[in-house]
Amino acid sequence: MTILSADNLTKSFGATVALHGASMSLEPGEILAVMGPSGSGKSTLLHCLAGIFAPDSGTVTFDARRLDTMSDRERTRLRRTDFGFVFQFGELVPELTAVDNVALPLLLAGMRRGTAYARARSWFPRLELAGLEDRRTGELSGGQAQRVAVGRALVTGPKVLFADEPTGALDSLTGEKVMDLMVDTVRAEGTAVILVTHDARVASHADRQITVRDGQVIASGVQV
Repeated sequence: MTILSADNLTKSFGATVALHGASMSLEPGEILAVMGPSGSGKSTLLHCLAGIFAPDSGTVTFDARRLDTMSDRERTRLRRTDFGFVFQFGELVPELTAVDNVALPLLLAGMRRGTAYARARSWFPRLELAGLEDRRTGELSGGQAQRVAVGRALVTGPKVLFADEPTGALDSLTGEKVMDLMVDTVRAEGTAVILVTHDARVASHADRQITVRDGQVIASGVQV
């Protein structure tokens, strides 16, 4: 069974070809590492899979639905309900507290404030952040902030988590802790993960890896 797949994707930015016939698939609950050097097209592939970029050609299918033919509004709604995101620098809102950041996707989805904050607070012990709920971004360490970003990504119960170099801004020990907690959490939730990284240590947390080079998936199905 496949929850997310791409078939023969192409994507160019002006004269620069980012994807050139890329294909891949993701199973429910699977952690898939997308490897490749800088400029290989792996982040562009992630953005097309998440509906952030529309491919020039090819198809993206999520949960038996064609993502590439959806309207911008439909894709935006999908990213709020079925997809979660963790980026290299967390992208937390600095003016908000940690718990505000985690509750934000729930509030944007229309959940009542009390319910949203109760659910958001429940994530802090799970990510070893208990007691830090009311701190602002500048009062958190890099690893703590990235774990808040993980909580924000998973609080809505997404089917797929997109993680783009989630430990790229952290030292190795802190990055390992973030990965361990993230993997333990997604395993418990049954969330599938697309993990973009150039770091073999990060990729070792995945069930399988694919390699992207020159806009194509050149190696697929490698167990790690």
